Amino acid sequence: MKKISLTIISLVLLVACGKKNEEKAAPPVMPYKVVAVAPSNTTLLAEYPATLEGASDVDIRAKVDGYIEKIYVQEGQEVKAGQILFKLETQTANQEANAAKAKMSASQVEVNRLKPLVDRNIISDVQLETAKANLASAKSTYQSIVAKINYATIKSPVNGIVGNLPLKVGSYVNSQTAEPMTRVSDVSTIFAYFSVNEKQQLDIMMNAEGTSFQSKIAKMPRVNLILSNGSLFDQKGKIETFSGQANTQTGSFNVRASFANSNHLLRSGGSGTIQIPTDLQNVILIPQNATLELQDKRIVLITDKENKVKAVPVEVRTVPGGRFFVVDKGLNVGDKILIEGVGIVSEGTQIKPEVVDYSTIMEADKK
Repeated sequence: MKKISLTIISLVLLVACGKKNEEKAAPPVMPYKVVAVAPSNTTLLAEYPATLEGASDVDIRAKVDGYIEKIYVQEGQEVKAGQILFKLETQTANQEANAAKAKMSASQVEVNRLKPLVDRNIISDVQLETAKANLASAKSTYQSIVAKINYATIKSPVNGIVGNLPLKVGSYVNSQTAEPMTRVSDVSTIFAYFSVNEKQQLDIMMNAEGTSFQSKIAKMPRVNLILSNGSLFDQKGKIETFSGQANTQTGSFNVRASFANSNHLLRSGGSGTIQIPTDLQNVILIPQNATLELQDKRIVLITDKENKVKAVPVEVRTVPGGRFFVVDKGLNVGDKILIEGVGIVSEGTQIKPEVVDYSTIMEADKK
């Protein structure tokens, strides 16, 4: 009997000690900061790579054959409409013009001589009509040569910037020369051309005010242009056109935005990035560092009624600046999300939530 009693007592002591060890091994409930999400307002900026072109880019070509006698401009020079760019050699044309002018004068003399004879019925008017026809032909030939001489002085058709000058003095040119003599770009207004896919086009138009497609374009917000060096162009732009239909090969729509460029900083052939703003009202904003990315999914940790951590997948859009997400799906107003211990606390862990004011944390994260 004594042996049995001792055995029972030993077992009781072992169980008691085991319970005490278990109590000691249980992890403490740790405090972590959480925030109850609330509706906010923000602006999203959708970005699209763009190519830049002047309001008009005019290829300058010779209308007549000839050798370049003089070049009056330099690459990159600003010119006015009507300013002389090139002059072609006209020595042969001048000689032809002199000969044609002499013939025209002789024809005029002949007409003047025959007219009074016809008036007095001394000769028939057939000779006079022939002389007049010769005079008209001589005038036409002369005017054609004069026009050719005038075309040899090549002027800029627009105000703009002179492009490359691939040909030099002495080069032979004609209207069929493949390479233009230069290009003059009117860059007082710059057009930015970019493409959006079908979904992006629908998102843009559905968020725009207006009842018709054109009225929506007219009421679209001004857009930004990020230059190739990363700086923001100091003028806002306006979206002017969308292509009438999607490209059948790419499924994209071509879009054009215009920017005033009075200082001529932007040039044709440049590149940049268009930013289209979208104002959002009463959306859920959360700090990006309050999320995890697991297996191509964005995860947020929330607390349930028992203050246990639960992982929730969310669908988000990035707010410019790289600090916030707009949550489109996965969270509701009032949900408490962890903003501390993210990536450390595992799902199912019970915590002691320390609630931080939503507006305070958002303002602090913006600084």
